[in-house]
Amino acid sequence: MHNSQQALEQYQQQFGEGARLFFSPGRINLLGEHVDYNGGFVLPAAINKGIWFAIAVNNTNTAHFVAADVNESFSVELDDIKKQSGWQNYVLGILHILQKKKLVIGGFNCLFGGNVPQGAGLSSSAALEAGLVYALDKLFDLALTTQQMALIAQEAEHSFPGTKCGIMDMFASLHGKEGHCMLLDCNSLHYEYFPIVETEYELVLINSNVHHSLNDGQYNKRRQEAMEGLSFFQMINKNITSFRSVSPEVVTQFKDNLEEKVFDRCLYITQEIDRTKKAAEYLKANDLLEFGKLMYKTHKGLSELYEVSCGELDYLVMEAKMQYDVIGSRMMGGGFGGCTINLIAKNNRESVVSSIVTSYQRMYNIEPEVYLVETSNGTHEMV
Repeated sequence: MHNSQQALEQYQQQFGEGARLFFSPGRINLLGEHVDYNGGFVLPAAINKGIWFAIAVNNTNTAHFVAADVNESFSVELDDIKKQSGWQNYVLGILHILQKKKLVIGGFNCLFGGNVPQGAGLSSSAALEAGLVYALDKLFDLALTTQQMALIAQEAEHSFPGTKCGIMDMFASLHGKEGHCMLLDCNSLHYEYFPIVETEYELVLINSNVHHSLNDGQYNKRRQEAMEGLSFFQMINKNITSFRSVSPEVVTQFKDNLEEKVFDRCLYITQEIDRTKKAAEYLKANDLLEFGKLMYKTHKGLSELYEVSCGELDYLVMEAKMQYDVIGSRMMGGGFGGCTINLIAKNNRESVVSSIVTSYQRMYNIEPEVYLVETSNGTHEMV
């Protein structure tokens, strides 16, 4: 699905007139990967790729869903919400958490679809969850704040899909601001907007077209290893509440006391928290050259210490690094596939991208996709 009109037209074919229309964006993350659930800082922005929802109350006790992009549908009685499989768990998770919090909704018809690629690291699942809870809030006057919606969406993904994600994706989808990114403190949820200044460089995403699933256990395993590390440091100092209180130097000091993988995870997390704070200052000063250097360092950490990259992503970053007009590149998102995010000189972008894409195709016999994205406002009703 490529626009809101298609959502309305397909809804009308399925359910008739009367739908309200909402848009929920995907997100990019400039820096701060895998630190949102570790109490760090992140630099996300909502983008103009996302999911449209056509939705209306149906005055029954049944919720009807149509996933237009995959041409699948299902219905569920609101007093019989149970875990299923596939995309159904993302919407059922929202209904489950609303009920758990005793937020009363009635039956509704919902058709959704969009243009945010699944498995590309652009948070299609968060856009789906954030968009649904936002739309249900408006339909049934739940009077939730956008922060409450983000927390509900996060809890929903923890429940039925079973991915123990952090807060960043949902928060960015709900709080995005066109022309801006945000520095989000994932402990306090305090955030600050600042403009993404148009310069001679632009952000380009290259999708490896290696698709990942974050609910296959690897994501949750990384989170568990990080928790083991944090627990160790809390035994040493009871005042430590998150990795924000631990420096890379302290982690290195206790290397011999930690299992090898746990040490690697802790070192990456503490280094990335430091990098993200520096990156925010570089962005505010419009120093993209220094910012780009941090992107390369982050990728190295994600690949070698946190081990969430893959050969295809490493290759894309390596090829980017060989290009003079690419000043920064790294994998983005949960990992194990998906996109790289690249800072490329505008005046030579087509040539640079063509070179990277051609080399990648020759190496892996996979045709990558290239996305030029713009920043977007957060989840909202369209009029």
